[in-house]
Amino acid sequence: MAEPVAATQSGPARWLVVLIPYMWMALFFVVPFLIILKISLSDTAIAMPPYTPVFEGFAAIGDFLSQLDFENYLFLTDDPLYVNAYLSSLRIASISTLLLLLIGYPMALAMARASVSVRPTLVMLVILPFWTSFLIRVYAWIGILKPEGLLTVLLHSLGLMDEGNQVQIYRTEIAVFIGIVYSYLPFMVLPLYSALEKMDGTLLEAASDLGCPPWKAFWKITFPLSLPGVIAGSMICFIPITGEFVIPDLLGGSNTLMIGKTLWTEFFGNRDWPLASAVAVLLLLILVVPIAIFQNQQQKV
Repeated sequence: MAEPVAATQSGPARWLVVLIPYMWMALFFVVPFLIILKISLSDTAIAMPPYTPVFEGFAAIGDFLSQLDFENYLFLTDDPLYVNAYLSSLRIASISTLLLLLIGYPMALAMARASVSVRPTLVMLVILPFWTSFLIRVYAWIGILKPEGLLTVLLHSLGLMDEGNQVQIYRTEIAVFIGIVYSYLPFMVLPLYSALEKMDGTLLEAASDLGCPPWKAFWKITFPLSLPGVIAGSMICFIPITGEFVIPDLLGGSNTLMIGKTLWTEFFGNRDWPLASAVAVLLLLILVVPIAIFQNQQQKV
């Protein structure tokens, strides 16, 4: 008789465990999204808040809804600035994710094949940059990449560059890629390491015994088994890079066009909250596709 009672008592606890994450998502994602969506359907106004209509109660909800329109979204399709910003952000995010994968995969593979006693130290070295402020680390790259910075001094001291020349990387797209790859590399390495570390090493031994060369064993065994880590790391990096603002603003030049910078300009420069909200909503909808792919992949694992 004790077991059914225990099961009955554990029922509400299980529901509470499930309900808390959904309440968290509703409070900190759904509600803010609905607020931004409402602002994106409003018109700009010289007031506080700088948009109209403002919801004032349920009595006039019909009039409130009748004042909402989609002109901000239509404007986004008419102005090539925003289309180019979206396309440029997706391009930079795709290239950066590919670079992160090419750099992070060998690192994660080396960590997974290291001795068990060394692995915790290697993981700590990967996450060590997180102990320093993200903003400080980006500012450090300014000191390295600017024309009179440490990189120029190093090349002069090694005799690889004439004294009159300077490295012209700062305020270019190359500097943006360097900052992004440096900042997001741990987010790529850790999921890859988690997938590779679980792989059964006897599979590679069996492939070697059967005469399979190492490169073929990698493509036939190692890489397919690490695909969940590849997808997880790529999504974790691609999604925030698409909306990145700090790195393009500090390291990129005026020609570096990303939607995060455009969003910041509309919100705080032009104070056009409805248009900026429309940009944010459309960006979120674009990112829903990789998120859905990632969740679908996670369900298959």
